[in-house]
Amino acid sequence: MRSATILGVLVIALSLGSAAIAEQHGGREWDRDDHSNGREQRHAQARHVQHEEVRHVQHEEVRRGPEHNFHGAHGPAQAPEVRRPQPQMRYAKQDIWQRQRARDWDHEHRSWRERGGYRGYRIPQARFHERFGRGHWFHVHDVPVMVVEGAPRFQFGGFWFTMVDPCPQTWSPAWYRTDEVYIDYVQDGYYMFNRRHPGVAIAINVSM
Repeated sequence: MRSATILGVLVIALSLGSAAIAEQHGGREWDRDDHSNGREQRHAQARHVQHEEVRHVQHEEVRRGPEHNFHGAHGPAQAPEVRRPQPQMRYAKQDIWQRQRARDWDHEHRSWRERGGYRGYRIPQARFHERFGRGHWFHVHDVPVMVVEGAPRFQFGGFWFTMVDPCPQTWSPAWYRTDEVYIDYVQDGYYMFNRRHPGVAIAINVSM
């Protein structure tokens, strides 16, 4: 009888110990599961924050444009386009000829003979008769004009002509627009003549 009692007590003790061990083991399982779930939640939150930061940076790049990109963000930043100023004429055509106007032409002009002779480019004889002389007049306003070293230069018949003499003060201020002029070779060099003012020869230099 006593043996049976002791045996029963041992069985109860073993049962209680097994239950305690199982409960302790199960608690550790729950703790491990809770720890895993917490770590996954933290990783998910970190990924969400990183995604929001990327979206913020992309939004800033789109709003500010490529020229404001940070260095190394989605490729190198593009430098803004630099527009170079376009060259302009130094003088308007009216100003060019007003600056070339003489105050006392009789004392200011000189023939090529007085200048020591003509030493510039000579137009071939055949081309000269085709495009130049008394019968081939034009308006200076209708041809290209530029200023070289302060002297006006115009283009006609495939050649450039630089004004060496000033224009007479007796000519109209708008002579380059209204008067008919022509190029001719007389004795010692090339000259420009105005059909409205015969006998006045303006020394000119020829170049290609």
